[in-house]
Amino acid sequence: MDPADPSAGTGTALVRPPGPRLAEGIVTHIGRRPVDTALAARQHEAYVAALRASGRRVRAVPPADDHPDAVFVEDTVVVCGDLAVIGRSGETRRRGEASGAEQAVRELGLRIERIKAPGTLDGGDVLCVGDTVYVGRGARTNEEGICQLAHLLGGRRLVPVDTRGCLHLKSAMTALPDGGLIGVPELVDTSVLPFIRVVPEPAGAHVVLLGPDHVLMSASAPRTAAQFAADGLRVTSVDISEFEALEGCVTCLSVLVP
Repeated sequence: MDPADPSAGTGTALVRPPGPRLAEGIVTHIGRRPVDTALAARQHEAYVAALRASGRRVRAVPPADDHPDAVFVEDTVVVCGDLAVIGRSGETRRRGEASGAEQAVRELGLRIERIKAPGTLDGGDVLCVGDTVYVGRGARTNEEGICQLAHLLGGRRLVPVDTRGCLHLKSAMTALPDGGLIGVPELVDTSVLPFIRVVPEPAGAHVVLLGPDHVLMSASAPRTAAQFAADGLRVTSVDISEFEALEGCVTCLSVLVP
C-alpha cells in the first residue's frame, strides 16, 4: 500500500503466525539472545488484533514450520496494486517460505510474477511511496533483482538505495502517511533520497500505515511515538520484543493488500 493512499485502513493483511522453530531464526547484524516463543505467540496475536482493529481483514498465509523466519512474511512477496511479485531471497535458507505466500495472493486474485535467478529480492527491501519505489540493495536484494522488479512495475519510478549495517531497507527507513521518509540515515545512501527525518530510536524508523493519519509501531520507540502523536498522528504501539531479537520489525510481520 502506498503512503497517502485513501484506501489506507481497508483491504487485507497477510500474516503468518510464528512457527515452532522461531528461536532458530537467522541473526546477522545483532547478537543472538534467547527468544521466548510463548511470548512471541502472544505478541503476534496482539499485532494481528491491531491490524483488525484498524479495519483490515486478516488472512493467514499457510504455515512453513520448517523455516524459522517464516513469520516475517513481508519478505516473500511485494504487492503493488493488483500485482504480486514473488521474491527470491538472497538468503537461500529462506527461499522455501515463498510458496505459501504465493498461494495466499493467488487466492486473493492478484496477478503473479516472480523474481528469477540470478536475481534476488526480499520484500523488506521494497518501500512504495506514491509512484516512487525505493529498493534496498544489499545482502538480500541484488542489482539483477532490482532490474527485474523495475521491469515488472512498469511506469513507477524505481530508486535503488544502498544499505549498510542492516538487514533490509525497511530496517533503516519507512514512510509516514504523508509520504515523508523517516529513518536512520547512517544505514542508507541518503544521496538518492529527497529527505529523511531522523528518528530518536532505531525502532522508530519502522511504521505500518493503518490509515491516512494512523500508524502502527513498536513499543520500543516511545520517544518517536510521542513525536508522531504531537504531529497529529494516531499511534498504535505493540510490543514485538521477541521478533526484534531476530532483527524483525513491525513491517516484517505482514503484507498489506489494498
